[in-house]
Amino acid sequence: MLLAGGSALGVAGVAASGATGVLPFSEAMQRALGVASSNPATELGVTRVERVYSAARGRDVDLVFMLPSKNPQRGLPISLYLHGRGGSGRRSAPGGLVNQLSGEVARRAVPAYGFLAVDGGPNNYWHEVVPGDDPMRMLLEEVPVWLAQRGLGGADGVPFACAGTSMGGFGALLYARRRAQRRQPPAAVAAVSPALITSWAEMSKRNAFRDAADWASMDPLKHLEDLRGIPTGVWCGTEDSFIGGVRQFIAEAKPKVGHTARGKHGEAFFRSVVPGLVSFLGKHAPARPA
Repeated sequence: MLLAGGSALGVAGVAASGATGVLPFSEAMQRALGVASSNPATELGVTRVERVYSAARGRDVDLVFMLPSKNPQRGLPISLYLHGRGGSGRRSAPGGLVNQLSGEVARRAVPAYGFLAVDGGPNNYWHEVVPGDDPMRMLLEEVPVWLAQRGLGGADGVPFACAGTSMGGFGALLYARRRAQRRQPPAAVAAVSPALITSWAEMSKRNAFRDAADWASMDPLKHLEDLRGIPTGVWCGTEDSFIGGVRQFIAEAKPKVGHTARGKHGEAFFRSVVPGLVSFLGKHAPARPA
């Protein structure tokens, strides 16, 4: 499946494997995938979706490639983008992300890179809650294989960075920690309105951890040392319910970007930080494919 920006490219739809029919995306879906624009003539980015089987999750999952051009260079560096609670690979990135990325790459403001979003499960905070469904193992072990098979992410297919929104922001910070523990830290990690909850009473309502100890073993606020040396960016609205945990993270972790501004936990704020997010990750993207 391919979504293409620009009047010359048109907008393709969803094509099932082996099928010849095309189903057009609605404008709402285009916005959700970040490819709708008021200036279609300048759109260069594309979004492609594939369906693969994840042994780590025990099910088929969508791979959503958000790329700066229709024909990206081989070995294009890739950052993960992790979706929030109740989301999916197709509903992961803030609106406008692909347009912003393609525009910045076209202007050579940032090196060419892309994003990959994947289905991680609606409410597991990117770890194994249900035995046999391990989204973090999928990210660490299967994603590099999938990327390498498609000529993306360098020879080894390992993403250079990870970003995420809400639960995905929590997941991105956890992913960076797991990479560091494997002595393969990412070049950068970015979290938009990350779900950094400061009390077990509140976190327990999510039913995503066995108990307080299980949560503590993964809570980014309790493992800041594991992120030392990894360039980190965090963005959050001051009216967001997660602002307390984010402010604590900024104060204690001292990330390279610790941005707070008026806004709630929603698309309006998420979209507003896209330029900063793309620029931040671009500063840490390899200048050319590995």
